[in-house]
Amino acid sequence: MLVMFVGVDRTETAVNPTQVTFVSSVTDGTRIRFGEGRSITVTEPIAEVLDSLNRALRPHE
Repeated sequence: MLVMFVGVDRTETAVNPTQVTFVSSVTDGTRIRFGEGRSITVTEPIAEVLDSLNRALRPHE
């Protein structure tokens, strides 16, 4: 499952939550890091990002 966020350049960005290695708060919003030094900064606050990622990782009821 992919999760949609808005990048700091206002483009929609799809993220695969299983590939996320680290999430941190930055001045522009929230930085989502992946393996091999890849990252993206999104405008959503960290609490919203974590909630969306966790919801996508939960088994469907």
